[in-house]
Amino acid sequence: MGWLNDPRVSRYLESRFETHTVESVTAFVQEQLARGDVLMLAIVELSGEEHVGNIKVGPLSAHHGTADVGLLIGEPSAWGQGYGTEAIRLATGLGFDRLGARKLTASCYGDNRGSAAAFLRAGWNAEGVRPAQFVGADGHPQDQLMFGLEAP
Repeated sequence: MGWLNDPRVSRYLESRFETHTVESVTAFVQEQLARGDVLMLAIVELSGEEHVGNIKVGPLSAHHGTADVGLLIGEPSAWGQGYGTEAIRLATGLGFDRLGARKLTASCYGDNRGSAAAFLRAGWNAEGVRPAQFVGADGHPQDQLMFGLEAP
């Protein structure tokens, strides 16, 4: 909840337009975990002692075999440490193996260089740009960068 309500953390999230409570976050996580077409995973340091973010794969489109991946490294001290890249690599395999996706997709704000770099380092492809698709937290237009990866 703290991460989602922190403007530094949420500046690239569409959820920044809402105020989050323990109840709303708990309800969202429970809804995602109850679905059979979504993977909702915590990103935890290897020591297992610090939860630094979350990654979600899904929902899986039964018609197209595609699923979106959403990523949040909420702990600022973990930014730039490679957690996003590693989480994307692991979640990619799970999306293909557990959900049976034929293709995974993701997007981010143009100024979110860390997220864009993490997807590329994880082996994903840059698939396109939608110019001025979003209005950033600073009030200025932001491009939408789109990424994808097909199952091997």
